[in-house]
Amino acid sequence: MEPKYVLILDNSTGALSIIELTDEELRELESYEDFESFLTTIENKYGFRLTYSSWMTTENLNIYRYKDGKEVENA
Repeated sequence: MEPKYVLILDNSTGALSIIELTDEELRELESYEDFESFLTTIENKYGFRLTYSSWMTTENLNIYRYKDGKEVENA
């Protein structure tokens, strides 16, 4: 699986940032031994701090929201 999206959850504020990596960022990523090292290089660009965050990557992104046990449309 090639990481195309990065989801960053800021544990201190509960904010979720969804980043779609650019082709340039994907090329740059290849020069890093691990993904977290790469993430430190884009912290300022996207306004997050790994120190306060959890993250995950995915090749495809599907977003579902639920309220009271039922799926709702994004607002």
